[in-house]
Amino acid sequence: MDIPPRTDAPAVPSPDELRTYHDLRMRREARPDGPGAVVERVGESLRQTGGPDGWDGVVWSGLDVCGADAVIAAHVAHFAALGRSFEWKLYGHDRLRPAGGRPGEDAEGLAARLRAAGFVAEPAESLMVAEAGRLEHRVPLPEGTRLHRLTRPEEADLVAEVHQAAFGDDRARTRAWVRDLLTDRADSSAVLVVLDGDRPLSAGRLEWDEGREFAGLWGGGTVPAARGLGLYRALVAERARIAAAQGVRWVQVDATDRSRPVLDRLGFCALTTTTPYVWTPPAGRPPAVRGGGRTGPRLA
Repeated sequence: MDIPPRTDAPAVPSPDELRTYHDLRMRREARPDGPGAVVERVGESLRQTGGPDGWDGVVWSGLDVCGADAVIAAHVAHFAALGRSFEWKLYGHDRLRPAGGRPGEDAEGLAARLRAAGFVAEPAESLMVAEAGRLEHRVPLPEGTRLHRLTRPEEADLVAEVHQAAFGDDRARTRAWVRDLLTDRADSSAVLVVLDGDRPLSAGRLEWDEGREFAGLWGGGTVPAARGLGLYRALVAERARIAAAQGVRWVQVDATDRSRPVLDRLGFCALTTTTPYVWTPPAGRPPAVRGGGRTGPRLA
């Protein structure tokens, strides 16, 4: 596989340079994002098969027009044999390379092939990035509320309660992956909630890998009754502070239309769009609700 030589991050990258560097470090060199997860190369692509409650999907592809359909079919066969749904994360700048005298295709060409193979597109998101050390790190919270960083697995239900109210997620599954995170990745993650007394109002997490320049802000959600109070901004600020303290240069978000305006005002830069294409086998397990991790559906 044609993998670019390792390079250091540009000192002051343009958005295009930063997008290229993000592709290399976070997609083409992706690592497993949870307990039991396996990342493997299939042709000119990279997929993750998650653990019991992990994210399943294609992280990166650099396919050509002649081989694309065969690689798509191979991924479908793999997850069909497991009876599991999976996600193909299609970025707005992805391309199918020319081959065999045939011209290349842009992201829509690959999207059409995914739809033909039975994938269904979910709402598009924006990949947004900011330098962790340059973001505001202290945002006042409403009187009577406080930020709390989870340290014990038994606190996982606080996040599950928020995600059920904010997204309709299955409470038991959310609780399971948060417990795993607090147990197995406590040294490379931070799970935060905003509490009003003992009642959780908002939640989000930060995940990073040792030696990586990017950390992900995932799982950001606020219960409907508490939206518009600045809780999301406070969670972004605190996670950026933790990332900077860990020596992480950039924080990234897969932002929905709801969170993008807030992130714009905070100083994030949109690098590209990203659209989850989901394939689900008949009677297969539903998509994981990990809330981001690699690329899952609960964002920011």
